[in-house]
Formats: sequence, structure tokens, C-alpha cells
Amino acid sequence: MTRVLDDRHAYMAGLVTAIVGFTSAFAVVLTGLQKMGATPVQAASGLAALCLTMGVATILLAWRYRIPITIAWSTPGAALLAASPAPVGGWPTAVGAFVVTGALVVATAAIPALGDLIATIPTSIAQAMLAGVIVPLCLKPVLATAASPGLMWPILLAWVVVLALAPRWATPAAIAAALGVTLLNLSHAPDISIGFTLVAPHFDVQAVVGIAIPLWLVTMASQNVPGVAVLKSFGYETPWRPTLLVTGLGTVVGAFAGGHAICMAAISAALAAGHDAGPDTTRRWRAAVTTGVLYLGLAVGAGVVAAIVLAAPGGLLPAAAGLALVGTLAGSIQQALDDAPGRLPAAVTFLVAASGITILGIGGAFWALLVGVLLRLVLVRHSRKA
Repeated sequence: MTRVLDDRHAYMAGLVTAIVGFTSAFAVVLTGLQKMGATPVQAASGLAALCLTMGVATILLAWRYRIPITIAWSTPGAALLAASPAPVGGWPTAVGAFVVTGALVVATAAIPALGDLIATIPTSIAQAMLAGVIVPLCLKPVLATAASPGLMWPILLAWVVVLALAPRWATPAAIAAALGVTLLNLSHAPDISIGFTLVAPHFDVQAVVGIAIPLWLVTMASQNVPGVAVLKSFGYETPWRPTLLVTGLGTVVGAFAGGHAICMAAISAALAAGHDAGPDTTRRWRAAVTTGVLYLGLAVGAGVVAAIVLAAPGGLLPAAAGLALVGTLAGSIQQALDDAPGRLPAAVTFLVAASGITILGIGGAFWALLVGVLLRLVLVRHSRKA
């Protein structure tokens, strides 16, 4: 009987993980894919591809290793896309960059030196870059409220009330309110597309430097590495190289249908690995499997959700995405400033990333990381000489 109750806890935790993981960030994903040049149908395909690859990868890893590994889409990566200029070659070039991102993750699994390279990037610099990328999106709710207060107040009210009562559900509540507002203001039925729209990738050097490399770095530093730490805090050792291999290959496969990147879950990982998944730590892997199965179901319904959200009145989708990232922004700023000796390089990194500059066709995220790392190296070397 005890084992049955434990499994019920695990199944419920898996359900919560899938719901929170999906509703908390799918608006960010759709915003990022559209910014890269995807049509509504292509963005819906990308969302479905991510759910499918996340589901398969989660089930495979959790079942094989009997630990609650959950795989998610790269929310920081989607925010990066939303803040970056569209590639010159349009959506096929973006898809090519997604393929390269997956290949870089696979290479990280195969070549330990690449993992070591990620480890050399100071946390304060990586988090400052992420914070700078997210800031423009987090301003969208403010701008949308000023422009369309009648549409935004119900969403903001739902977010604040639930944030006070049950913080885990604040973003899902805001997204649900946004969906309600959208349905009430639809002027025509949305065009629903169920299935995948495959795109032949186009590979471009500027897109590799400006999209693929920053997407790989932010996914590794902001989700894969923290994801390992979350599992370790609950007593689980992550099979690092197999996980990177599975998520890298999943990213490559999903890219052809528009998915940008999958990776280890970080924030939502605690939902499936923590105490809510049952007292028996050897059986919590069932929570992750449940999450994976539900992601497969969400892949089928992703087209419907995407069609409704993409039919939202102007500014509502970016505003919902911005609300979903406020917590991430707060955490990134805190981590960027925690390192006292690195605060100045982190501040410069933040400013360059938030500026939205494009140089040589390459967006500000890459330049922010480059400038921040170089400035930190110069200051560290100078302090040693002093």
C-alpha cells in the first residue's frame, strides 16, 4: 500500500511538472520563434517539436537511469531569440542555427574540453548576459499596460493574486488569463495547424556566431549546469554525457520542425525530483516519466494553443512572455551581482546585452559575453600585478 501511495505522489508531481513547465514559458518560446522569422504555422510546429523531443528524451533518460531527470526547452534560449535580430536568410537560416546548436551540445558530450570551456565562463558574466537579454522582454508588460490597460489589467491581477497565494502557479495563472482575454477579443477563428512543418536548414556563418553559439552557451550555463545542481541537491548524480548526447540529438532532430533547443530542466526539475514526488527517492523517476508522457500529449495539442495565443491582440503575447521571465530576471541579476570582484564586468555585460546592438550582423548577446569576459580578464590581471 505504501508503494502505491508513493507512486501516486510521483504521478501527481509529474503532472504538476508538465503543466508548470509548459504554461510558464510557451509564450516565450512562441515569441522567440516568431522573432526569428517563423510564420504562425511554423512557430506552432516548433512548439510541438519541442514538446515531442522533450517527452521522448525525458522518458528515455528517466527510465534508463531510474532517476527523475526532466528535460525542458531552453527558456533562456527562447528569450535570447526574442531579443536577437532575425537572421538575414530568414527562418531557414534560423533553423540551420538550431541544428548547429544541437551539434554543439553533442560535441560537448564527446569532447570534455568544451565542457571545461563552459565552466571557465564566470557565472556573473553568464547571468548578466541573460539578464540583459531578458530586460527588453520584461518591459513588454509595462508598455502593453500603458497602451492597452483594459486588456492587461485582468492578466496582471491574476498574476499578482496567485503570486501572493501560490507563487509556483503565478505565471500559469497569468497565461490562462491572457488566453481568456484573447478568446474574448478574437475577431475571427484562429487558423489551427496540427502537425509538423519541416524546413530545409540554411547554414550561415553570421547566424552560427550570432545565434547558435550564444544559444548553446546560454542553454549550457543557465539550464544544463543548474539542472545538474538541482538533481544533486536531492541526492541524484546526473549521467552528464548521456544526457547531453540525448538532448543534443533531440535538438538536431527537432530543429527541422522549428524547435530551437532542449536541455535539462532547472527550475521545474525540483518538482519531479523533490519531496512532493514521494518519500521513496528510488521511485521518484516515475514522476519524470509521467512528465514525459504528458509532454507527448501536449505535442498533439500545441498547435491549438499556439493558434489561440498567436491570434492575441497586438502586444499581448510579448507581454505574457515578459511576465513569465520576471522571476528569471530577478535571479539572474542577483547572481550577476553576488560576485563582488566581478560586478563591474557583469554590469558592462548587462548593458551591452540590453542595448540590442548588432555589429557585423551579430546580435548583442555575443558581444556582451565577449566584452564581459575580456574586461574581467583585464581587471583580474591588473589586480594581480597591483
